[in-house]
Amino acid sequence: MARPTRSGFPSREQILDFIVSSDLPAGKREIARAFGLSGADKIALKSLLRDMADEGLIDSTPGRAFHKMGGIPKVTVLRVVDVDDGGQPWAVPERWEADAPEPRLRILERRGKGASAVGVGDRVLARTEQRGTGYAAHPMKKLLKGSELVLGVVHREGENYWLRPVEKKERHELPISDRGKADVGDLVLAEKTGRPPRLAARVSEVLGDPFAPRSFSLIAIHKHGIPHIFPETVVAEAEKMAGQTLGPREDLTHLPIVAIDPADARDHDDAVWAAPDEDPSNAGGWKAIVAIADVSFYVRPGSALDKEARRRGNSVYFPDRVVPMLPETLSAFVCSLVQGEDRAALACHLQVTKQGQLKNWRFTRARVRIAANIAYEDAQAAIDGLDDDDRIEVASSPCSMPELEGGPVSKDLLDSALKPLWDCWRALYAAREKRAPLDLDLPERRVMLDEKGRILSVAPRERLDAHKLIEDYMIAANVAAAKALEAKKAPVMYRVHEPPSREKLVALKDFLKTFEIEFALGQVIRPQTFNHILDRVGEADFKPQIMEQVLRTQTQAYYSPENHGHFGLALGSYGHFTSPIRRYADLVVHRALVRSYGLGEGSLTDAEAEAMDVTGELISQLERRAMEAERDTIDRYVAAFLSERVGELVAARITGVQPFGFFATVEGLGGDGLVPVSTLGTEYFRYDEKSQSLVGDDSGTAFTSGQRLQLRLVEANPVSGGLRFELPDASPGTSDRGPRTDGRRMKDQGKYRQGKRGRPSNIRHKGKR
Repeated sequence: MARPTRSGFPSREQILDFIVSSDLPAGKREIARAFGLSGADKIALKSLLRDMADEGLIDSTPGRAFHKMGGIPKVTVLRVVDVDDGGQPWAVPERWEADAPEPRLRILERRGKGASAVGVGDRVLARTEQRGTGYAAHPMKKLLKGSELVLGVVHREGENYWLRPVEKKERHELPISDRGKADVGDLVLAEKTGRPPRLAARVSEVLGDPFAPRSFSLIAIHKHGIPHIFPETVVAEAEKMAGQTLGPREDLTHLPIVAIDPADARDHDDAVWAAPDEDPSNAGGWKAIVAIADVSFYVRPGSALDKEARRRGNSVYFPDRVVPMLPETLSAFVCSLVQGEDRAALACHLQVTKQGQLKNWRFTRARVRIAANIAYEDAQAAIDGLDDDDRIEVASSPCSMPELEGGPVSKDLLDSALKPLWDCWRALYAAREKRAPLDLDLPERRVMLDEKGRILSVAPRERLDAHKLIEDYMIAANVAAAKALEAKKAPVMYRVHEPPSREKLVALKDFLKTFEIEFALGQVIRPQTFNHILDRVGEADFKPQIMEQVLRTQTQAYYSPENHGHFGLALGSYGHFTSPIRRYADLVVHRALVRSYGLGEGSLTDAEAEAMDVTGELISQLERRAMEAERDTIDRYVAAFLSERVGELVAARITGVQPFGFFATVEGLGGDGLVPVSTLGTEYFRYDEKSQSLVGDDSGTAFTSGQRLQLRLVEANPVSGGLRFELPDASPGTSDRGPRTDGRRMKDQGKYRQGKRGRPSNIRHKGKR
């Protein structure tokens, strides 16, 4: 840009005009050069710029370049928050302290060879420019993602401060170059600075006490970059939309529709009803309704609510809190199907034959009034005829959502609602058994907390017929939604689970051979193929390891507008329809149904239909992020729960074997911990890759995946979620893999150190040379 021609010392307006119009960052030096200032004028300019900053006219970046207050620096760090239906990335300034709402910038990506596309969560250093009434940004380089920042605890050694990372994969502590307002013991988010081997950490955010209740989920939220605070505009829009009248709808308020959920449910997407079908063409069959919260009525395409929901992708559930996809006004109240309240629903009307097949379906917008919210345990107790003394007492986790009030089910409700539901379900279940979906018994861990967020217990969640009943009704509705849209030739957001790859099947064949179980690769692979393997194993001690290997053989499910079937459920067409409060995929399916059936406002737009592939890829990524965050948090709670048992023997099962040692989990609790090979004594151990085992050269002692054994718990770190074990007869101090509290580095737990530096001296590798 040409230097402006000015006469005399510049005014505030002239300086502001230059800063706004400059193509490059404008610091004090650039301003002085532009106006031909020197000597005493430069000192006066420095004073004027300070005054302008105090008056709120300008602000400065860390590089000391100025920009108009409320504007955006010419070069700044942006965070990508969304990729719209057309694949266009949008970003916001990483730091925004102005009173005005933070602006959204359109990322103008460089196309061609070597260009690196940006995605949600990416941080970029970008050159910005104003275009019309908005802003655009040209990425200059990608920076560390928020999830790649170091999360750690500050501690002090002498005069120096160190950051102890909470992640097990972070091998070393880092000296802190700038601790900001952090104190010793604080959990902080820090950015790595410098270059190896002189890396340091600069604290960017203080999160508080890492051992305080609710900190474990907070760690996961920050580690994975999960948005957990709703912008004021989104909250305001939710309040506005919540005030809508339901309008003309099919009236189902006379039916005893019930919602059966976990006792600690934070929202209620679905409710069910069934009765014998009086249609002569369906003799002996059933009619059923799966009523799902009509979220599409409140969250309209392109709205602030919609953009925020798409940015989140799904709700994330932790033991102590939920990070919802929608503001609480909608997720916990107006959309949630709660007892005695009229609610908007999208109703899936099903005809079920006496063999459990879906004969017909239709979809309507309906008004429902839930007869009761029932906990799984209460519904099961009512069906089983249990009295109060026999009932399983269920505690609820404290959270900001309304808790589900458990209690005995009345006889009237039992007869009018539950018994017909169970009768129809028996037919659905028989059809499911005939279809033979993949049957893996994988218990879910449940963390029970007291009112202050402290851990009461960690235990597997009991699997009841009531759980299976709701699952089968939901599967039936999901199938109906996909097939209904296919019949209308409408776009479908499928839930896809592809068959296992040949590479994984070959690995499974090799693994099974070590147990003398034959597995033919030439056969057509179906879910029942794996079920037959598990049936042949029976209740053998090694069944858990066979089950885990079968699980590893499966592909990861994802969302896509292209149908490749659902292998695990043995279904040709499957979409997610039943949880629009907590999954964006379901909201897309709702909108498609509203459009296809002409049900009114909130239907799928042409732009959404064209961008289904982009949306599917985005929400699949966000789903994986949520799963990792939830799993990490459970591991931290398990470690905290076990921290009082350090030094004790625990019943454990080996979950994985590597050349450097084996991983084990505490039976019934979960949470993986390492037994380093260095603690197994002086005997040489060979690693057999096919059988996934470590075998002693002299004794023949074998440690194999799935094996049950007693182990001594040596360490349980609640902040990292890491556990470490030793054999019961291991000599004290045989392993130094745990974190040191008195040294400069956190010694890793064996996995990464031995992987980087080679095998320890007492192991030989078999299978790969």
